Amino acid sequence: MKILAIEASGSAASVALTEDNVLKAEFTLNHKMTHSQTLMPLIDEIKKYLELDMDDIDFVACSAGPGSFTGLRIGAATAKGIAMGINKPIVPVSTLAALAYNVYMTDAVICPIIDARRRQVYTGIYRWEFGKLVCDKEDGIELIDDILEMVENYELPVIFVGDGILTYKNLIESYEDFILAPASCNMQRAGSVASMAYELVQEEKYVNSGEFVPVYLRKSQAERELEEKMHGAEKDD
Repeated sequence: MKILAIEASGSAASVALTEDNVLKAEFTLNHKMTHSQTLMPLIDEIKKYLELDMDDIDFVACSAGPGSFTGLRIGAATAKGIAMGINKPIVPVSTLAALAYNVYMTDAVICPIIDARRRQVYTGIYRWEFGKLVCDKEDGIELIDDILEMVENYELPVIFVGDGILTYKNLIESYEDFILAPASCNMQRAGSVASMAYELVQEEKYVNSGEFVPVYLRKSQAERELEEKMHGAEKDD
């Protein structure tokens, strides 16, 4: 089974190809260029080095969110375009679950955090249990102080992953049993998206390309600003 994975929910663009859950190639680029400039060239590199025929791909996996609105839209459009072209299904993978998957088989609690601004983070709570990644708290938006209080109640070491640890590094380090994941683990990776997708395929958790929609969790900043303006105009009336 060949899975092409696309990750564009954050600052890094990442693509990977696995075959029977063996990583054959992975390219990750965290630079100034937009995902629209980088994703297809990275996929072309995989095609070139592996001499890959796109028709041989069985599933297209895509990070489904939460994350950057622009990045998710570009990633989804890329995944849908490829999947439609080869008539293959898409496997949606939670961005936060894939981040937690970067820290494999630990006894600690794993708390992925993605900066959502206004002192909020996209977050969830995950643990490894009998070789399976278990979600203790579903993906959502929380104030950073609230999620820190939640995971502190576990009375276990807590590993934080995701770009939110860069924003809240000092706050997290003020807790005794909180650990910041190293750079090799705290960034979204298509390899983890592909590995999670392999498990989801076994559970038949995939969709037709036309049905795939990213999970934003909240409205974009532009939409929120427009609503605020309209609400203000209603008050003036």
